[in-house]
Amino acid sequence: MKLHNYFRSSASFRVRIALALKGLSYDYLSVHLAKGEQLKDGYTSLNSDALVPLLGIDGLQLTQSMAIIEYLDETRPTPALLPADAPGRARVRALAQSIACEIHPLNNLRVLKYLSNQLQLDEDSKNTWYRHWVRLGMLAFEQQLSRSPEGRFCHGDTPGLADCVLVPQIFNGQRFKVDFSGLDKTMAVFNACMALPAFQQAQPSACPDFEP
Repeated sequence: MKLHNYFRSSASFRVRIALALKGLSYDYLSVHLAKGEQLKDGYTSLNSDALVPLLGIDGLQLTQSMAIIEYLDETRPTPALLPADAPGRARVRALAQSIACEIHPLNNLRVLKYLSNQLQLDEDSKNTWYRHWVRLGMLAFEQQLSRSPEGRFCHGDTPGLADCVLVPQIFNGQRFKVDFSGLDKTMAVFNACMALPAFQQAQPSACPDFEP
């Protein structure tokens, strides 16, 4: 199993957490996004989106973190990252997608670079953009999270798909000094996740390509 990823990529981080929760080992292949390595022919021939992560598994080259995690859950079902019941699965997917589809796309590296390079926003303006959309999205996430069921994690007392997506977004937001005040349930879940070895070993500082 080979995982092409970048230590600072939220999407890669999600997959690293899922692999760690399932106890799956893999070869770590760094694709340095800030240096443009994702745009090289050797990589785009594998992933035409020129994004990370890319997981080589079972003779397949899988892209898109959400699809990768669900593939892992279907083919390596223990421990499960999605609930057994259809309403539970719908809730967990909605929580995960509220970050992966509504918050993250507005604030990934290529968008921030476009704001700086093409639109010539200064650093303060770019960071204001980032903080606005993350804060707005996380307020909605907090409301959604608070609508039951109770538990230590996003859905009950076992970490799953939504937790895999939440933790990287908090890491990213903290790096940009997003205001997370008032998000009591969300931050309690984040802290519960970060107490677990799987989340600790998947975090950016534990990656072989980590840069301070």
